[in-house]
Amino acid sequence: MMRFYVTILMALRALRRNTMRSILTALGMIIGVGAVIAMVSIGNGAKAQVQSAIAGLGDNLIIVSPASLNTGGVRGGAGTGVTLVPADADAIVADLQEGNKRVMSVSPYIGGGGMQVLANGLNWRPQVLGVGPDWPDIRSWRVTEGTFFSEEDVKTAAKVAVIGKTTADTLFPEGGAVGQMVRIGNIPFKVIGMMDTKGFNNNQDQDDVLFLPYTSHMKRVSRRTSLNSIYVKARNEDVVDRVKSDLTDLLTQRRNGAVDFQVQDQAEIAAARTAATDTMTYLLGAIAGVSLLVGGIGIMNIMLVSVTERTREIGIRLALGAHGKDVLTQFLIEAILLSSLGGIMGVALGIGGSQLAGHYKGWAVEPSTTAMVIAVVFSSFVGVFFGFYPARKAAAMDPIEALRYE
Repeated sequence: MMRFYVTILMALRALRRNTMRSILTALGMIIGVGAVIAMVSIGNGAKAQVQSAIAGLGDNLIIVSPASLNTGGVRGGAGTGVTLVPADADAIVADLQEGNKRVMSVSPYIGGGGMQVLANGLNWRPQVLGVGPDWPDIRSWRVTEGTFFSEEDVKTAAKVAVIGKTTADTLFPEGGAVGQMVRIGNIPFKVIGMMDTKGFNNNQDQDDVLFLPYTSHMKRVSRRTSLNSIYVKARNEDVVDRVKSDLTDLLTQRRNGAVDFQVQDQAEIAAARTAATDTMTYLLGAIAGVSLLVGGIGIMNIMLVSVTERTREIGIRLALGAHGKDVLTQFLIEAILLSSLGGIMGVALGIGGSQLAGHYKGWAVEPSTTAMVIAVVFSSFVGVFFGFYPARKAAAMDPIEALRYE
């Protein structure tokens, strides 16, 4: 035990003699581990953000959306088709909500980018969305002032709107948004309600929004005939799969067997979105892992140089009675110390770097303790793997030849 302790002290003394070289040697390991930790932290944060965004949509939610659209042999992404129409939503209400206890709420949905809204001598570009009267129930989002629009408003494509808190504060800074008029293009809409504060989700202000009856959106604003999607709320989690099956059967029957739509629940949506995040995280982590390999090669290179420089020292130790395994242990410990200290410093660099990225870029960051432990253990393994050959070369020296070395 004492012999091993002395060997460690000699290894530390040898590294301290060439402090700058030791730091530069460990730099590859520091950068490699730091990059891996940062990428995993940012990737985990992105995954958690996606899951939070999906969970924030509402409870027991099922989304029906168009399938991919093929144009000229090019396949578009999910939702690029134009196959959902208001009649589909009406059929879901008639067949599955009114005559089926498993469905609680149904709402067509029309999304899109921000539109210029004018009011009170000011203008703003909130999200202008077309939805149905069940939208507050589906999103668990209550109206704090006034009311949400009714079925009658939907049937008549009424010029009414419900405003989000951020949009209301921007266009009506003195308050009193309910009862005021807003204009989208040249079309006036009366604000009949204001939604409760929902906050940010996935770096998007959910309160910067203006809701219209989906029929008003289609006929007066967007001039479109199709829906982006249909939101369906199941009564509870136990019946979600059954409702998905009922929706698929109903819409397939309406299309004479054609399946040009997709039905997804929250778990499937989250899995699809996090799959892309996982792939990117693994890819970036693998690229960062190459730095660990480069750092290990750098350690082996410097250790070989160190063996050559200290040939006479090795010869003297062997001549004074040191065993080959003592020399091997010393050089191996030096390599392990370099890589392990580099790994620990790399963990600190990765955490700090990811936190800075999260602070300045607004990214969600979630450091992984497992990734930190694996990174440090792997860096130590790299030290053993790449340090063994130089250490073995030093231990195999002939003491007489080593003493003659100039």
